[in-house]
Amino acid sequence: MMRITTRLSHSRAGIETRPLKQENKLKYPEDPIQFVLLPSNARKRYKGLLSLQSLMEQESERSSFNTYYPARNKSLGIIACGIAFNYLMENYPERKFPHPVLQLGQYPLPFSKVEKIVNECEQVLILEDGYPLVEEMLKGYLDKNSKIKGRLDGTIPRDGELNPDIVAKALGKEVKFGMKVPDIVANRPPELCAGCSHRDIYNALNETMKEFGKQKVFSDIGCYTLGALPPWNSINSCVDMGASITMAKGAADAGVHPSIAVIGDSTFTHSGMTALLDCVYENTPVTVIISDNGTTGMTGGQASHATGRLEEICIGLGVKPEHVRVLTPLPKYHDEMVNVLREEMLYEGVSVVIPRRECIQTLGRIKKEVKVKVEEVVK
Repeated sequence: MMRITTRLSHSRAGIETRPLKQENKLKYPEDPIQFVLLPSNARKRYKGLLSLQSLMEQESERSSFNTYYPARNKSLGIIACGIAFNYLMENYPERKFPHPVLQLGQYPLPFSKVEKIVNECEQVLILEDGYPLVEEMLKGYLDKNSKIKGRLDGTIPRDGELNPDIVAKALGKEVKFGMKVPDIVANRPPELCAGCSHRDIYNALNETMKEFGKQKVFSDIGCYTLGALPPWNSINSCVDMGASITMAKGAADAGVHPSIAVIGDSTFTHSGMTALLDCVYENTPVTVIISDNGTTGMTGGQASHATGRLEEICIGLGVKPEHVRVLTPLPKYHDEMVNVLREEMLYEGVSVVIPRRECIQTLGRIKKEVKVKVEEVVK
């Protein structure tokens, strides 16, 4: 078991591959109702899971990823979890630690090693990125003498990611790495691509909302979420996949009008259809903008399940055909988009507006591929 933190997820490194092994042969579970989690079976399965805990703890105790580094100065012990051990090594590049160190890389906790360092040392500093999980497990209500140090007592900042400077400061060392970004480096927040269709629908939406007021637009997760940033400042929420339409419905039920949802074409088929069905069932006055760029743009341009069938999906879910409106998001159609959005926001029922134009990134990629093929034919 590994603990995945933000910095680990955002890191990359070279890897060595090995020859592919043969896949396991297909077989069915010995217990034919293993995956039938009725309450009676779930209780039995949970007991089975608990019976494996001791085996996992034994594996963790033996694991080479959980290493104890002894040292003479036991005024402090250091438990470094995962990537935090890398930051510790940057302060001691030759691994000549002045205090005992327990490197944790596999879970559950290796209790004998943890118990050893806690008992041997006068104080214990927990270095872990993200939530103070290990620190809370060790601190609890019994740490009357404040022996455990870390994020919870302010030795390490409660928020933000770790870095070598923070670790050095917690150890009382001189901060020498200079992790502060120089003032000369300009801040470059992410933004919508030049020529992106989302830009044009947000310009039209902003123009329309001048009449209806602010903080009535609920968004979803995708490239279009960048519409929350300047210069658009068009959306007011982004919680999880599918939350745009459900939050817009809740707002409409509470009396917010107009209530607008912004969702992408691929996200709509992933997590938005059931919410739209709920709106149709109660004829909730919401306007759903499905910004259709014909791809799953945020994660690399994979095919979208919705391509070519968004209208029929919405009509099939019960939206009246005359209130499923398709637009072409280009600056020259700005006034038309504003008029359509205004009409549908004033409608006392479920309406869907589909601004449709291909993602500028996938379009550029397709043009390059076509150019290469043409050149090959010519040759």
